[in-house]
Amino acid sequence: MAATNINRVVLTGNLTADPELRSLPSGTSVCSLRIACNTRRKNGSTGEWEDKPNYFNVTVWGAQGENCARFLSKGRPVAIDGRLEWREWEAQDGTKRQTIDIIADSVQFLGSREEASQGGFAGSRDSRGGEVPIDEGDYEPTPVGSSADDDIPF
Repeated sequence: MAATNINRVVLTGNLTADPELRSLPSGTSVCSLRIACNTRRKNGSTGEWEDKPNYFNVTVWGAQGENCARFLSKGRPVAIDGRLEWREWEAQDGTKRQTIDIIADSVQFLGSREEASQGGFAGSRDSRGGEVPIDEGDYEPTPVGSSADDDIPF
């Protein structure tokens, strides 16, 4: 029996810089994001809870990357669903370097541009008052004749 490999990562965090969009010679768009996700830990000496930031590089390909560059900015909260990818290269000084990046399959915009600049997040409008595009594949309609209460196990 063959082993099943799973390479999946789901993160929510805030952008630490504006997205960087570039195009490959083939014309394919690629957007680079950097996000911070806090981990809560209890300080052993003080007993207080503290947030420790973790920083991740995220790559978003194609039209979705173009939308990220168009609608996102530093401070904006996002949810990333993707996979890890390991890379290795030789630096100019001859040393071997390696990194692990997140390749995004899906990026959800969690707050508005205005709220990101004010430190909050909720809403789905861009700074011009227009709607931010949402992947409607995330929503499943309730079947006719059923009630949401039917799914509650108690």
